[in-house]
Amino acid sequence: MSTAITNPFGKNSTTPAAGAMMESDSARAVAEVQAAIALAKRFPRDPVAAVDKILQACTRPTLAEQAVYAFPRGGTTVTGPSIRLAEAVAQHWGNMTYGVRELSQEKGESVVEAFAHDLETNVRVVKVFTVKHTRKARGKVTTLEDPRDIYEMTANQGARRLRACILAVIPGDVIDAALNQCQVTLENAVQVNKESVAQLVEAFEPFGVSREMLSRRLGGKHLEKMIGAEMIQLRHIYRALKDGMAKPEDFFDLPKETAKARKLKDKLAGGEAVEPPAGK
Repeated sequence: MSTAITNPFGKNSTTPAAGAMMESDSARAVAEVQAAIALAKRFPRDPVAAVDKILQACTRPTLAEQAVYAFPRGGTTVTGPSIRLAEAVAQHWGNMTYGVRELSQEKGESVVEAFAHDLETNVRVVKVFTVKHTRKARGKVTTLEDPRDIYEMTANQGARRLRACILAVIPGDVIDAALNQCQVTLENAVQVNKESVAQLVEAFEPFGVSREMLSRRLGGKHLEKMIGAEMIQLRHIYRALKDGMAKPEDFFDLPKETAKARKLKDKLAGGEAVEPPAGK
């Protein structure tokens, strides 16, 4: 009596139950996308009304403060729309789906997909990338074991790609109009006083940036005497540091003593031998 051996690499390697479940999930996903596209075609967006809603949202100081970040490029400081602004524009532009999802997680890394899909024009931008479960801080690489740390790392990396996907789908002039409105909102809402300056200095402290360094960034001006536009510039830089888009040394001249002390601390953290100063 012969026994049939199933080829593990053949088409029938998947059990009937598992295969049916995969086909069902795939069919449901396709049906959901088709239904969303049909609904978008039936109720198309009004571009004029959509832009009005976007500009109205950008009049909120809370959104305007988070809408822009600054990053260094070619010796100058360039500003750009943040993920918060991209999400707000996408919400009011309408008939869009966007998000970040983890495709797999194994061997100390996650494969993640970020996407944005305009259901009316059927323009879809997808970015698939790998996130290693490690964190590098001050020259030391730490392996992440806590699921919460892994999630936060994946979400942070995914947000950057999601921002790029959304900005690639929505017309550039709509984004520019939103940025301009946010700038006007900040110029009208920002106040330079002892309280706001103290809050700004406190916000920069975790990044090793002192009040004196902020002052030097403004050409040696006392912070209490800066104008609103300069306060906005420093807030954009803070946003870049907080979102991990730049490092403090990209904008500020760190003291040599601080840099030397940090280098020594990195060596000690890495278990390297440190030679004593000459003459000791």
